[in-house]
Amino acid sequence: MSAKSLSLRTRGTLYSRHLLTALGASLVVVFAAACDHRDDSGSVVDYKGPLGGWSQVGGDSSGNRYSPNTQINRDNVKHLKEIWRFESGDVTPATSLQVTPILVEDQLVLCTPRNQIVSIDAETGAERWRFDAKPNLKGIYNPLCRGVAQARVEPSNTTNDDKCTTRIYLGTLDARLIALDAETGTPCEGFGEGGTVNLLAGIGETRDAEYYMTSPPVVSNGIIVTGAWVTDGQRVDAPGGVIRGWDARTGELVWAWDPVAEDANPVTAEDVAKGATYTRGTANAWSLLSADDALGLVYLPMGNAAPDHYGGERKNLGRYASAVVALDIATGELIWDFKTVYHDVWDYDVASQPVLYTHPGGENGQGIPALAQATKMGHVFLLDRRTGEPLFPVVMRPTPQGGITGEVIAAQQPVPTLPPPLHPHSLPDDDVWGLTPIDRAQCRKLVASLRNDGIFTPPSAEGSIVFPGLGGGINWGSLSVDDRQGRLVVNSMQNPFIVQLVAREEVGDSLDGTDLVGAQPQEGTPYVTVRAPLLSDWGMPCTPPPWGLLTSIDLASGQIEWQRPLGNLRELAPAFGRFFEWGTPNQGGPIQTAGGLAFIGATMDRTFRAFDTETGEELWSALLPTSAHATPMTYRVDPEGRQFVVVAAGGHAPLGSPSDDAIVAFALPSED
Repeated sequence: MSAKSLSLRTRGTLYSRHLLTALGASLVVVFAAACDHRDDSGSVVDYKGPLGGWSQVGGDSSGNRYSPNTQINRDNVKHLKEIWRFESGDVTPATSLQVTPILVEDQLVLCTPRNQIVSIDAETGAERWRFDAKPNLKGIYNPLCRGVAQARVEPSNTTNDDKCTTRIYLGTLDARLIALDAETGTPCEGFGEGGTVNLLAGIGETRDAEYYMTSPPVVSNGIIVTGAWVTDGQRVDAPGGVIRGWDARTGELVWAWDPVAEDANPVTAEDVAKGATYTRGTANAWSLLSADDALGLVYLPMGNAAPDHYGGERKNLGRYASAVVALDIATGELIWDFKTVYHDVWDYDVASQPVLYTHPGGENGQGIPALAQATKMGHVFLLDRRTGEPLFPVVMRPTPQGGITGEVIAAQQPVPTLPPPLHPHSLPDDDVWGLTPIDRAQCRKLVASLRNDGIFTPPSAEGSIVFPGLGGGINWGSLSVDDRQGRLVVNSMQNPFIVQLVAREEVGDSLDGTDLVGAQPQEGTPYVTVRAPLLSDWGMPCTPPPWGLLTSIDLASGQIEWQRPLGNLRELAPAFGRFFEWGTPNQGGPIQTAGGLAFIGATMDRTFRAFDTETGEELWSALLPTSAHATPMTYRVDPEGRQFVVVAAGGHAPLGSPSDDAIVAFALPSED
């Protein structure tokens, strides 16, 4: 397979939509349309249950995505109805509404894909105020914003910020950190310069759309901690992934952690104040961070060192790449780190928020302060969050060797024993799939032409199968933990990719691609990378269903409790697609509630679902305006009011889901 043919196969491809559209169109078995028998009777709301909010994108700073609300439960969820819908107006064919709103007193606050911050009434969905950050979007092909953060800040006698005691913090698509008054949406004048901090300070030279924020910062103990997105696969000397702590009231830089080994002379904030630039090409943390206020630690899901698929020029830059890292939030001092991949050349950066929880057991049965880290490999590492030590054994497995001249592949990779890996580690010939014999034959021919040595197959000149694919496994949607029941719920997908390294002199001047498919230049290396989904010529998947899964894990034992396909072909084959529970590619995450429910969108079939967390049975579903590639949230603020479940239905352009701008709220019908 030539680089040219691989690039042409994927140019402009929205891979998952293409996959499923072709699949739906090729089904030849005719089904009678089934009636959807729903119980539309009213439901009496029990107002005795607890109140519960959703203060941060992950539920709170622990990221556990759990709510104590019980008003909606496994017995009455069948009565759930759409109550209100808010449309922001900020939508284009390229935008993705992946936001999770947060509850700030009696309002929901969210960001739109192009960095407008909107406050809406939590009971009615009516807009209260709006602030437009007006970012420079040059070069950003898929604008998105996953949320904002909030914090209470005591006023100072020396600054004009007495009206900004409750603040909203936004990281923008042009690398600014903005603080707003939560009550009015006006900038906090005492923060930075007129409410804004420039995150490009000390970063050095950047290109258009190369360094910015898509995820909110985390705020703990008076410190705001920021990472940033650094565009994949562009060059060896990409902007560095420095992690910085800022004073939550003034916006002053408190500390900076340059993620290089100690013997590589990390750059400090003091060095930058004298004109230095943070080390370039280091691993970054683009996803959601977590914090433990009591321990005074912030937890970072670290990405790759630059570039993604060739590490021959990285030298000392990969020390903390593809790791979860704990820093002292007051000083930025490194406390511990745990590597999930060694010398990552597969784009297996840690995309999921570290989730803090209490692990069953410990001294006197009081539990162990723990952290659950999901990865693109479909691994879930359970760690003591005080030390980074695994709670279940982690074994080192041999890594396939070889690949490309100039590359040295790590000899071994860490694999958890419990929970067991949630994604296959290989694609044997017998598992190569096709909807028809012709299609399967095409897939077998394609797979036979590629290097296929299982998980961690090195990128190669002939093309290598990367399985799990570049998106996972498990991505930024992370996972949900119910401490009370000792249960973890997580979604994942199974969609392989092809990665091919091509000598630079063999590639023409035109490099067509994005951060998902096509060509990546990898400037400063001898190779250009070409990436593509593993599909037949007809656009059929070459792997068997299910392509999306929802899994429940018992934390005490580490064993899988239940697992079921997540998603169907309902939208692509309307008459009968709902019968094909084969799962779909998915982005976004689950939440759990004390009512015994797990809510999740994430799939490509624009269905929002509720599952029984004990059995995995689907108890309720509703169709949304488009797919919900976001994590939902839930809250109840009024003792005489209803519990709401809210999800953003905004599609995701790289997955091929049509864009929209709807925030949809569900609740039980009231008596009146």
